[in-house]
Amino acid sequence: MNHQPIEILGERVFIALGANLGEPLQQLDTAVLELQKEPKIICVAMSKVYISEPHGPQNQPDFTNAVLEIRTTLAPEGLLDILQCIEKKQGRKRHEHWGARTLDLDIILYADKIIHTDRLTIPHPYAHEREFVLQPLADLDNTLVLPDRGKVTDLLKQLPTETMEVIRDVTTYNR
Repeated sequence: MNHQPIEILGERVFIALGANLGEPLQQLDTAVLELQKEPKIICVAMSKVYISEPHGPQNQPDFTNAVLEIRTTLAPEGLLDILQCIEKKQGRKRHEHWGARTLDLDIILYADKIIHTDRLTIPHPYAHEREFVLQPLADLDNTLVLPDRGKVTDLLKQLPTETMEVIRDVTTYNR
């Protein structure tokens, strides 16, 4: 019998997950469960989960961060609609830029596409500046490249080292 790897259809997409209000780790897990229910999304792998200091206002709790790799046949803005619906279901309110939140889901990479619309910028415009995004991306694939920015591992070397603590190791999804 010939055992060939199964090809996963759809575009390769990386989504950053973050939360610092309520039960952040549980909220990230719930977001992944919601994404797994979507018929046009396959969850492939999740990075290590990290605790990191907030960017922006410092008078807020530390963030819990990870990156999820998925495959999807959804268009980028269709995926964005689903992510924003999941954020809203988990109590996300958009009051303060870079403020505390129950859940933040950002499309970091959508295949090798470069997208600039009123609603969506891919690659994420600040991904190259944030260790809490780059390190989880490198956890998943240390050969990844941010279009117009460079290799993720090279970008990581250019950043000052932040205090990030791993609170959970890698999870692979079989669906």
